[in-house]
Amino acid sequence: MNTTSLVVSAGINAALQTHLFPGDGNEAAGILLCSSAPGERLKLLAKKWIPVPHAACQVREPDRISWPGSSIEEAIDHGEAENLCVVLIHSHPGGYFDFSLVDDESDRVTIRALLAAYGDRHGSAIMTPDGAIKARIYNHALEASVVDLVMVPGADIALWWSDGDKRRPMAFTSEMTTWNSRLAAAVIGASGTGSIVIEQLARLGFGRIVAVEFDIVELRNLNRILNTTRADAEIRLPKVEVMARAVALHRGAGVLIPVASSIMNRDAIIAAAGCDFLFCCVDTLEARYVADLMTIAFLMPAIDMGVVIPVRRQNNRAFIADVVGRIDYVYPGGSSLEDRGVYSPETLRAEYLRFNAPAAHQDLLQEGYIKGMVEQAPSVITLNMRAASAAVGELIARLYHFRHEPNRRYARTLFSLAAGDEDFTAEDEFQSSPSPDLARGNAEPLLGLPALASRRKG
Repeated sequence: MNTTSLVVSAGINAALQTHLFPGDGNEAAGILLCSSAPGERLKLLAKKWIPVPHAACQVREPDRISWPGSSIEEAIDHGEAENLCVVLIHSHPGGYFDFSLVDDESDRVTIRALLAAYGDRHGSAIMTPDGAIKARIYNHALEASVVDLVMVPGADIALWWSDGDKRRPMAFTSEMTTWNSRLAAAVIGASGTGSIVIEQLARLGFGRIVAVEFDIVELRNLNRILNTTRADAEIRLPKVEVMARAVALHRGAGVLIPVASSIMNRDAIIAAAGCDFLFCCVDTLEARYVADLMTIAFLMPAIDMGVVIPVRRQNNRAFIADVVGRIDYVYPGGSSLEDRGVYSPETLRAEYLRFNAPAAHQDLLQEGYIKGMVEQAPSVITLNMRAASAAVGELIARLYHFRHEPNRRYARTLFSLAAGDEDFTAEDEFQSSPSPDLARGNAEPLLGLPALASRRKG
């Protein structure tokens, strides 16, 4: 599985659609300037867009448009400095979801000019009135390759495949599984919740799953990590290898890509960046910080989850105060995990001290799942199952729209098993902080972190 894709943030997409369909029934044009995600997969990320003034086009008709030379020059000026791929996009007001002969003729002139100026590839795209986008990329020989997938990740996730089938499958059907087979998901963490997320994604038919986890199997966590055995613990098998073995037994080899590493590793970031979606299934704030950066830099919608069992003490006895879980869905250009208070610079520093300088931070207790108690092998698989199921269900809801209410109302879910309660927070209730690194792509250093910079010389 090595699909090519173009990802456009919801903000750029909305502005682009408004410009391309001014209401006069004639074609209109704009320009996308795209970075690339790192890795072998071609994944273009719309970083900027330039509107082509309607009045600047000498020809604007329902089935054709002329590109002004000044707009091509502007695209070159903006794109060359960062070596961004230029995608010339225009509307098809009549709804034709393909490239016409007129489009082919136009591309032979405009794309040739772009390739003569700089870069190895540039492209063109069309948009229909329903917002669907189809794109293609040209090489220096002016050979066109249609981009397999165009995605707009927002509160809903819009997908358009190059085969022209714009009908979205019904959720929880075999047709949904077929669509999933063309998508890729990255999972940070392969332990309590991570192993359950991986199991679901594999059974739901996702075409590629990249699992990132540095840890090994131990006897103490056999009670909550799916598919692990005593033999795995005895030979200290990496958790991701267990996941790869389990998925291969029912899906075949190569579906799950194991990355036995911390997510704070360049190779792990590159492996995950080629995926379409991201799940954060770890307890550390550092991993959540990295997930935020990846959402922004690679335009990857992400789902983060956390579970905890706070306890209280009375007469020297411990009592369950609550059994709670949290699921956050974040998308590029929306509120981040930091915006929502999941972590802050102060808590990141405290965590760093706890793991790297414990003598300087002795007042913090490594509490694990059960707040206030040190528990090496907590029996929390029931809680993990609940949270992991809700997390994967969140992705299905965004892709296949089974909710009765808008997905935007479910940016965060909090549930309490003790109280039998579930609360939701809408995206509009969080304040979003704009990021200059939106669609940063493969710019060095990766994610803007010096620790992830390329070590190549020259």
